[in-house]
Amino acid sequence: MQRLRIYHRQTLKLIGMLAVAVLLIHASLSGSAEAADSEKGKILVVYFSMPETDNPHNMTQEEENSTVVIDGKVMGNTQYVAQLIQNMTGGDIFRIEPERPYPTEHDALVDLAKEEQKRNARPAISGRIDSLGSYDTIFLGYPNWWADMPMILYTFLESCDLSGKTIIPFNTHGGSGFSRTIETIARLQPSARVIKNGFSVSRNDVERAEPDIAVWLTELGYKK
Repeated sequence: MQRLRIYHRQTLKLIGMLAVAVLLIHASLSGSAEAADSEKGKILVVYFSMPETDNPHNMTQEEENSTVVIDGKVMGNTQYVAQLIQNMTGGDIFRIEPERPYPTEHDALVDLAKEEQKRNARPAISGRIDSLGSYDTIFLGYPNWWADMPMILYTFLESCDLSGKTIIPFNTHGGSGFSRTIETIARLQPSARVIKNGFSVSRNDVERAEPDIAVWLTELGYKK
């Protein structure tokens, strides 16, 4: 009987030690997860998007190419991707808009984009980002125009100091992917950490991109 009591006490002691160990491991893992989340810091999604219409009915082919229609609402391709990223990361969002509005008629917009690129223009941006310095990660989105970023992205990158921040590019395109825009971002912001594994999606696939964006953000460790 004495042996049974000793064995019982030893067993209870062992169970108690195991329970404490499990709690310590759980606390350690939780602390690591919180530390990892803390390292990501505040997130801001910055994007430029140029839908050529806001009317979901009787679109031309060019208007369809520049937009997606979700639940009856028309959004620009890059706008839709930006909003998905915001929803999945819990970040804030800022839309880059020109001080002088761009035309929505397709041929006029294409000509303007080409002319701005030819002149190496820096279109003025309407509005500003409050407390930009408080953000640690910038998701930066844009369409591919003439194998480059729209020139208004140059305005943004040259007028903001993103030193020490992480920049994660994403874009929409008609077949050209990122071209060399990620390298351009790194050149314009040499003191920032520019992630090369950006997200690029064809305008033909934007409407179905949500699962791919979720996988991408999970791989980067940013999906909440």
